[in-house]
Amino acid sequence: MTATVSAPEAVSGVQSLWRRQIHHYPENRTRVWYLAIVVAATIVLYYELYIGGAVSPSIIAGDHMTFPFYVYLTVAGNAVGAFGSLAAGLGDRWGRANMVAYGLVITGLLVLIGIPNISGKWAFAILYAIVGMVEGVILVATPALVRDYSPQLGRASAMGFWTLGPVIGSLVVAVVSSNTVNHLHAWQDQFLICGVVGVVVGVVALFGLKELSPQLRDQLMVSHRDRALVEARARGLDIEDSLRRPWAQMLKLDVIGSAFAIAVFLLIYYTAVGFFTVFFTTLHGFSLSKANSIGDWFWGFDAGALIIVGIISDRLRVRKPFMVIGAIGAIVMTIIFLNLGAGTSYSTFALVISINAVFLAIAYAPWMASFTETVEARNPALVATGLAVWGWIIRAVIAISVAIMPLVITSMTPLVTYGTQAQTIQAQYPQQVQTLGVIDAKTAATLHTGKSGTTAYNTAVGVAVKEISGAFKISSGDAVNRLLAASKVPAADQTFLAEHGQDVLNASNAAPNQWKTWWWVCVGGEVLFLPFILLMTGRWSPRKAREDADAHQLAVERELSALDQA
Repeated sequence: MTATVSAPEAVSGVQSLWRRQIHHYPENRTRVWYLAIVVAATIVLYYELYIGGAVSPSIIAGDHMTFPFYVYLTVAGNAVGAFGSLAAGLGDRWGRANMVAYGLVITGLLVLIGIPNISGKWAFAILYAIVGMVEGVILVATPALVRDYSPQLGRASAMGFWTLGPVIGSLVVAVVSSNTVNHLHAWQDQFLICGVVGVVVGVVALFGLKELSPQLRDQLMVSHRDRALVEARARGLDIEDSLRRPWAQMLKLDVIGSAFAIAVFLLIYYTAVGFFTVFFTTLHGFSLSKANSIGDWFWGFDAGALIIVGIISDRLRVRKPFMVIGAIGAIVMTIIFLNLGAGTSYSTFALVISINAVFLAIAYAPWMASFTETVEARNPALVATGLAVWGWIIRAVIAISVAIMPLVITSMTPLVTYGTQAQTIQAQYPQQVQTLGVIDAKTAATLHTGKSGTTAYNTAVGVAVKEISGAFKISSGDAVNRLLAASKVPAADQTFLAEHGQDVLNASNAAPNQWKTWWWVCVGGEVLFLPFILLMTGRWSPRKAREDADAHQLAVERELSALDQA
């Protein structure tokens, strides 16, 4: 029997840039090439999306944003991306490859030419939202392509490589920025580097990416041995019938619940993407490059674990036990992480978040495979629609959680806006800043602006000497000497400390408990993930899973035999 679909007219030349369907299941080498393009596209897209987080303190200060404005900018980007994900559900009818190829070219040009050359926070916000919208589309289209090219028995490995997209994207951000931010001081330079990479990969996808015809991709394929049967069935498959009422078929508890569960489970991941640099620079005093290099450990261990866990999950043919182990481990490590206080070393942070990253990967790669299998159990022709539901929910959850974040961590605006300058002044004049810090605001204002020798000024000096003497338990003479030393601090620095010093101090005192509260919210999301595992398709026992695969293979052979006889 010939295992091919009746071939339509050949497509060549310019038409091949938008007519991308292939009408036979590709050989393994070609299939791996298409999957490699999809993974590269995903990595680059998330590199483009996350690069802002690596230089967020510089963007906030350079474009005169407040921390809440930057946060709500992220909210808007995720909200727009959520509706981009819904639009990508049309990939079941129109295909996925063009969405990926042209989306990459658009975002690459925006990051290379648009964002580095604009000024002002609103212009940045608009372009960021456009990138977020395209990311929402590709978030759905790329895993749909991975599903199309990977039978179920290799799905976790393939999805492990796909999930490298956001993880390696984050790792590239951390590695590139930590090694260049001290040499290329302008935050725009990071976007220029990213944009060049984006355009190159976009061109590769434009010329090299193909997709299966609807007749092929709309079937369930358990192993590569199903290839002949899938192609034989494709000759008579009624595509339109399987695409009727797509949303009604996918808006089911197992699909919606699973998507919501992974969205809240990954709250800590998305916090790491957007705010690790803010957390480590403002709360623990690391430099921007050092904070990004902590991320190297997180993303590196996450990436390695995703691949290894995917291979093991496929070998054992089960997903759910991995999800449970990963979730419990992530809960334990997040609790350990949130209890690390001031003075925690770089190496301790790197160790704890690396172990946490491994547990997140243990849960996530098998979850992605299981979710696509859960969607296939409903209708294999509507994988992109099911992934659109997931994409919308995960973007909506991120948008809502990030919108809530400034209400929980109110200390971030003064720390991000003024904390760096305050730290610089304190490092340059440590004792003098301590001295100025114990003088009440009214007295400090009189000393700063009053005229020497006047009654008001002399009174202020007396009050300041008493305050310094009492605070440091020293004599009045020593207090006078400290006050004289403090007066040598430049006037501009004294003005800055008078206007913002107390706000920064109050925020510094409040920040640790506020961040701890937020990390507990992330723990809650990880706990909530566990019961929803029960809704998903798949076996708990490797033995039962092997029996299912053997039974499926027998059914395939019987159907092929019947088709041969017919």
